[in-house]
Amino acid sequence: MTSEVRSIAALALGIACSALAACSGAPEVHQPPAALDRNEWLPGGDATNTLLLGANAFTMPAANISADHEPSFYTGNSFFNQSWVQAPSSTQVRDGLGPLLNARSCAACHFKDGRGRPPLADDEQFLSMLLRIGLPDRGAHGEPLPDPNYGDQLQPFSIDGVPAEGAPKVSYREVAGSYGDGTAFSLLEPSYAIEAPAYGPLDPKLVISPRVAPAVSGLGLLEAIPAERLEQLADPDDADGDGISGRIQRVWDQASGAIVIGRFGWKAEQPSVRKQSAGAFLGDIGITTSLFPAQNCTPLELDCEQAMVGGTPEISDELLDKVELYGRLLAVPVREHWDSANVLAGKRLFQTAGCASCHVPSHQTGELGTLSEVSGQLIYPYTDLLLHDMGPALSDQRPSFEADGAEWRTAPLWGLRLYRTVNRHDRLLHDGRARGVAEAILWHGGEAQAARDAFAAMNGGDRAALIGFVESL
Repeated sequence: MTSEVRSIAALALGIACSALAACSGAPEVHQPPAALDRNEWLPGGDATNTLLLGANAFTMPAANISADHEPSFYTGNSFFNQSWVQAPSSTQVRDGLGPLLNARSCAACHFKDGRGRPPLADDEQFLSMLLRIGLPDRGAHGEPLPDPNYGDQLQPFSIDGVPAEGAPKVSYREVAGSYGDGTAFSLLEPSYAIEAPAYGPLDPKLVISPRVAPAVSGLGLLEAIPAERLEQLADPDDADGDGISGRIQRVWDQASGAIVIGRFGWKAEQPSVRKQSAGAFLGDIGITTSLFPAQNCTPLELDCEQAMVGGTPEISDELLDKVELYGRLLAVPVREHWDSANVLAGKRLFQTAGCASCHVPSHQTGELGTLSEVSGQLIYPYTDLLLHDMGPALSDQRPSFEADGAEWRTAPLWGLRLYRTVNRHDRLLHDGRARGVAEAILWHGGEAQAARDAFAAMNGGDRAALIGFVESL
């Protein structure tokens, strides 16, 4: 996209958004606006999706995708979206499902490449959410220790002839509170259980970490942020005394046989889109790869061990390459309302409350192999990709490499405004307990306690403006 075309498009979008904001009836905010950054309407740089919003906003390839990469992108799209089947099957490139599983396809959890949610009714199954499980200890490389009978992830579904592991359940308790101006609010505190375990008792020390499926657009851009940038942002000992001590997650990488920087997953447990994809193929769908060649069965799960496989491995490196490229080149959508007065006032409040200390607005990407599409881009994901202590209320008690139970990776905020449109819900945080932006902020503790308290102390107009800014991303 040329700079002239960008300027014309930005002007047109800005006029439209400003007109919408003027007619929106939003509460008046007496707050000086933040400086307008004219690059921010393209959060993915030249790779931003400017063509299609609505329900398919997360499904587009990078706008600057090369002709060489386009065929592989759409092949990867097919293997991401279509269901796998039980082996043996005449569909040999897509057989090998399970034996134990959480879903039959990647898109079953990441519907339209968007975000999952917890069950909304007592009788609803866990369809885009899972339970990581294990013991409150670490393994030889710092990895979480699995439950000896059930492994590191509860799998409530299975193929014919293999019992599923058990039924995950969630219930909620209402927690009442009020803002500084006396306005009441209510939060949902979740509690998890596993019913009807099929392979013997759960370890008495079992810890449960619920995870909703995150949106997957923009992953290649995040992978292209240089390690030096993360080192620059990290402050593990809070040397500057601001109360924020972001730490780099370091994880064991089977591919290189070394400890490397983690970037992906709710605790940054995966170092790359490739390993994240391979890990999800095995853990969620039961599909082996060259990175994870063994079936996901424990010694007690004999029917799982004896089930028919769909090849060794069940997805070839050639196809895994295409799924990896698909994940790396999914585009983030263009911003709307990015330059309206209320959004800029909310942006200022977001900054002064301290939210931007962790949700760092922008980064310059480096090189990512031969993917020129995501290299050298100014991007606006609103994350530092670092681990932060979020306080005891959000702790899962499950350590993972460098992260303890209360530490989570700063979630990127780009595309957040479209979750309602794409996925028909606004459930936020790692377990989807928050019903919208306000509740997500109110659950923040630990390093984010000061920012949470600053938000809670605002008047109604300022709270609405800050929420409006986040919902514009």
